[in-house]
Amino acid sequence: MPDYTNRFKQSLKAGKANIGLWISIPDAFTTEICATAEFDWMLLDGEHTPNDPRTVLSQLQALAAYNTQAVARPAVGDTHVLKQLLDVGVQNLLIPMVDTPEQARGLVQAVRYPPHGIRGVGYGTARVSRWDARKDYAQGAKDEVCLLVQVETALGLSNLDAICQVEGVDGVFLGPSDISAALGYLGQPGHPEVVATIERCIATIIGHGLAAGILTPDRALAKRYLELGCTFVAVGLDARILAQGVRELRAAFPSN
Repeated sequence: MPDYTNRFKQSLKAGKANIGLWISIPDAFTTEICATAEFDWMLLDGEHTPNDPRTVLSQLQALAAYNTQAVARPAVGDTHVLKQLLDVGVQNLLIPMVDTPEQARGLVQAVRYPPHGIRGVGYGTARVSRWDARKDYAQGAKDEVCLLVQVETALGLSNLDAICQVEGVDGVFLGPSDISAALGYLGQPGHPEVVATIERCIATIIGHGLAAGILTPDRALAKRYLELGCTFVAVGLDARILAQGVRELRAAFPSN
């Protein structure tokens, strides 16, 4: 029987740094290519890409043979969407645009079975239980799921302390692009005011004993946030790496 331990969740709880790659190309083939680099975690993005439970499923299957952990981000934290992602085998969820503690508590409810939550019970015919081969899945499901919430708006920032106090939230991810926009610096995630705000937020998150995370392709900033205690940091995006690579190659061989 395979080991279904959520190594990513355990690593975050232990305070270990996890370096990640953002996957925005909703395709299993390119996802597997990226998996050969064996980043600690790979974010399967469904907020800003046309990803859905079917494509996420194919990506999970592609990643299964590699030493990396998948984190899935849906477009929105609706209960039925989270139920589908959990049932196809997602263990780690990153929910965008979480602005209030009430919203965070609702997400905790959505990923837990009754009587502790409202997640629909259908694991017997789902991949997550290997179609009922895992007879003990329901009993250990709560411990397997890692719930990460994304704070990235002015309202979310103002409620960060309260969001961090919600039992069942395992970590908080700071969205630098949206935070920069919320602060009036759209398109400037490296602006000093944005960076200072993010650094204060990191301290708040860690102070509550939660994992802090962020995405930045700026290597200097990534190292800075790691030094401050972020434990899940994505340092690149597959689509951006591909786009930059082909453009650089083309530029090296200009047409006559």
